[in-house]
Amino acid sequence: MKSMLMGLALALAAATSAMAADKGPAVIYDMGGKFDKSFNEAAYNGAERWKKESGKTYREFEITNASQREQALSRFARDGNNPIVVLGFAYEDAVKAVAPKFPKTSFAIVDMVVDLPNVASYVFKEQEGSYLVGLLAAKTSKTGTVGFVGGMDIPLIRKFACGYVQGAKAGNAAIKVIQNMTGTTPAAWNDPGRGSELAKAQIAQGADIVYAAAGQTGLGVLQAAADGGKLGIGVDSNQNPLYPGKVLTSMVKRVDEATYQAFDTGTKGTFKPGIQDLGLKEGGVDYAMDDNNKALVTAEAKAAVEAAKADIIAGKTQVHDYMSDNACPVN
Repeated sequence: MKSMLMGLALALAAATSAMAADKGPAVIYDMGGKFDKSFNEAAYNGAERWKKESGKTYREFEITNASQREQALSRFARDGNNPIVVLGFAYEDAVKAVAPKFPKTSFAIVDMVVDLPNVASYVFKEQEGSYLVGLLAAKTSKTGTVGFVGGMDIPLIRKFACGYVQGAKAGNAAIKVIQNMTGTTPAAWNDPGRGSELAKAQIAQGADIVYAAAGQTGLGVLQAAADGGKLGIGVDSNQNPLYPGKVLTSMVKRVDEATYQAFDTGTKGTFKPGIQDLGLKEGGVDYAMDDNNKALVTAEAKAAVEAAKADIIAGKTQVHDYMSDNACPVN
């Protein structure tokens, strides 16, 4: 334990020695590293955008085990960094333990609600973005069967899955949706091999499009789909460029925008604690279109998705939130 604590201290010091006098914002990534091509990397992109626009620097840390969450958060708070952004629901206990001790420091947590006066909780309507990619999958599938591979089996990921199924059923009432979760521990976020196995199994059952909401595990899903001549659907960041012409779309979750907003407001003195709930209307989620996937999406399919997007924003279509009752009425 002593060596681990010393290692953490040295890593933090080494990463920030050049900016010791600058007590600007900080971000602490979740397991998987900042270049995971998904959730963490989206936050990194938001932090880099703030850095470029402001001309200022920020601190960052990549944890390698769960015990480092509270340690890193406490270290940054003691050092005077403000605001501090943490990524993922697993930081809930760390924020609850540290934030009350530093009432003048602003904290932001992504994907979890922490009700404290100096904490902003950024949550997303993942079900809305997942509905759109599910609809697009149904409109594109040639087999009438699509798949979903989730990471850790938690309500948040079931929220993605439920929205996906609802959208798919809206596109084709008879469509079959195969669902698998990778595991029940945090290791489920970082197992591309297992992701590949699950995707291959779904493809063997007839799925020609597979949506991954599984962190780095999802990279294995996308590769298996590409290698098998099928289509993947990315998540969080725009993953279309990973396999050009083999990724139908990505459900973009604007963790970058949440990080940018927290840095921007926190450093300007306009930080707003409380729940920040970002859906299609707020620009918090969307589906990705670019040169990498435009040939895969027909004009008819895109029109259907755009119409659905407008209806959700206008309140004409309600997408079920699994986390409201831990149930999915369209399974």
